[in-house]
Amino acid sequence: MSKASETPADSAPLRIGSLFSGYGGLDLAVEHVFRARTIWFSEISPVRHVFAHHWPDAPNLGDITAIKWAEVEPVDILCGGFPCQDVSTVGKMAGLAPGTRSGLWSYMAEAIEQLRPEFVVIENVRGLVSAPAIRATPEGGNRATPEPATLRDLEPGFWGVGDDTARPLRAIGAVLGDLADIGYDAQWIGLPASAVGAPHPRFRVFILAHAPVQNSARVRCSEGRREPGSGESTSRHDRTLASAHRPCTERANWLSRMEARTRDIVVADRRQTLRWGRYAEAIARWEHITGRNAPVPTTLNNEQSPRPAAEFVEWLMGLPSGWVTNSTHLLTSNHQVASLGNGVQPLHACLAVSSLLTAVK
Repeated sequence: MSKASETPADSAPLRIGSLFSGYGGLDLAVEHVFRARTIWFSEISPVRHVFAHHWPDAPNLGDITAIKWAEVEPVDILCGGFPCQDVSTVGKMAGLAPGTRSGLWSYMAEAIEQLRPEFVVIENVRGLVSAPAIRATPEGGNRATPEPATLRDLEPGFWGVGDDTARPLRAIGAVLGDLADIGYDAQWIGLPASAVGAPHPRFRVFILAHAPVQNSARVRCSEGRREPGSGESTSRHDRTLASAHRPCTERANWLSRMEARTRDIVVADRRQTLRWGRYAEAIARWEHITGRNAPVPTTLNNEQSPRPAAEFVEWLMGLPSGWVTNSTHLLTSNHQVASLGNGVQPLHACLAVSSLLTAVK
């Protein structure tokens, strides 16, 4: 019998802290899989208005580089997708290094170390397994490489991890190594969005880390780093794993319906075939899974050139209509498309996190 099934059914939901929150795609998945609720978030881009709209009771902690973690309410789960620009294969591949956008991972690692959540959920792009990482040597520290890292040729392909100690450190290796240093066990998985029926590949890497010590979510670090202090909430909730008895948040209820439809056999009809041609089968399947027809895929800009329509990209991400594109969020079309492109597809994340959680159980 699992620990989850041994816990009373009326336990309070697990608490989620969200970093690099975007429009909340990863949070929706984590809330759904863990039957949890997000109690605070950290986001500074204009998309923060979208998150604040859908999570009105969750305060925005603002810039992650300025947060004092000793003053933040402890959480059971910490999730986030730190910036991918410097590890993305379509970017400059500067790598996970100090001074880069992707180097903001170090601030997420600090949050994990200070808050000591029971679980950590991380999402990033495919380049995480191929981009290099350069570890800066902190003064008086011994957690970095003993001498400045020198970039060498990575072995060919995305998947060969290898055992050669002369190889440079990969971005995913730095992340997993930091998690191990902090005292967390971790598993990772790479999946395309097409695994949940989406009409595009969109490969993403997901990491699930968990504290090996039971109820470590009740212990947090005070100002003196690694000094244990009380982090127990008034609810005294010590749940380690998610429970099917805990009610889903209403915000993520629609994901259950989408999950059920991924198992259905779908055949494109005449209308879909005439409109979408060779893409008809893929579009028809996603229309069935999302429960709504595909919007117009492109719009014309001021130069009368076609550009992706934000409503179509929103549909591709499997989000409810208007989740990002509602005019009340005060985002320009460019901001909408950029935010959607940088975001997490909730159903995709659900499959990844559920698969990783099964390994933990």
